[in-house]
Amino acid sequence: MTLSHVVIRPLTGPDELDLFLRLTYSLDHEVADDLATGRRLPAWMWVAVDPATDRLLGRLSWWTNQAGAPPLSLDFFDLSPELSAEERAALGLRLLETATAAVVPAGARRPEFGRFMPADWRERSEVRSVLESLFGVLEASGARPLVERLRLEWRPGAPVPEANGRLDFRPVRDREDLVALMTPVMEGTLDAHGRADLASGLSAREAAELHYDEELAQYASPREWWRVAELPGSGEPVGFVVPARNNYHHTIAYIGVLPAHRGHGHVDDVLAEGTRILAAADVPRIRAATDLGNVPMAAAFARAGYVTFERAINYVWDAPEG
Repeated sequence: MTLSHVVIRPLTGPDELDLFLRLTYSLDHEVADDLATGRRLPAWMWVAVDPATDRLLGRLSWWTNQAGAPPLSLDFFDLSPELSAEERAALGLRLLETATAAVVPAGARRPEFGRFMPADWRERSEVRSVLESLFGVLEASGARPLVERLRLEWRPGAPVPEANGRLDFRPVRDREDLVALMTPVMEGTLDAHGRADLASGLSAREAAELHYDEELAQYASPREWWRVAELPGSGEPVGFVVPARNNYHHTIAYIGVLPAHRGHGHVDDVLAEGTRILAAADVPRIRAATDLGNVPMAAAFARAGYVTFERAINYVWDAPEG
């Protein structure tokens, strides 16, 4: 195969979706609706096609959370398993750099890359080979791995945790009510994204506000679901949980225990409250995620009946586009 003859271009429009879907990934079923709602644009969806055979050899796409917003993440990047490791490295880098030059403005920082993977991806040689080719391309383009995460799921039929009375719960009053609690949680966070925000120079308060405004405020699900946990009698805040529905799933979007109250098992009660709220809404499943290195949080989810069904990995570019 002469890779120099491969055509790299964006989709001409939604009518080329079938071409994009010739390679497979777990988010394929979401793409049509993403296009219809403006969360994905044909100009952000790039393909590498062999003109001699019309085979799709590679693809990638950016995504955003609402129509009209700039791309927030690079969430598709696939290379044909028919390619050799050397071909994947060469074509993958050409595809990534060509598309990025067209989509990401000069001087802007590249959106983060995120990839969902089988929970046992390291034990599956073929899957590992393809993924490591992708990771090699990302690193050749200047990216670095930020974090690997567990993707978790609570399924109907699993036990719903019962309230034990150790904590009282009330709805979140407003933005300031939650941001004021998020700030001290951010100061001692084990979350890689939160730590990256702090390392960038943001204060804990600024990082909390950014998280609230860019993610939590975007959820259309009821704010009445959001809860603050308090000590009975004194009303002293202990933590909070944000049950929500994003564009695709019901989720435990954020959970935190204030530093002064850690080490007493309160995370189990706070997570149980969030799980009860969504279970009472008769949702088909509850999704959650936590960093692989956040062992206490992963253990809390396991105790609450959440199972690991996938992993995810994030890569970031520190330098802006030239």
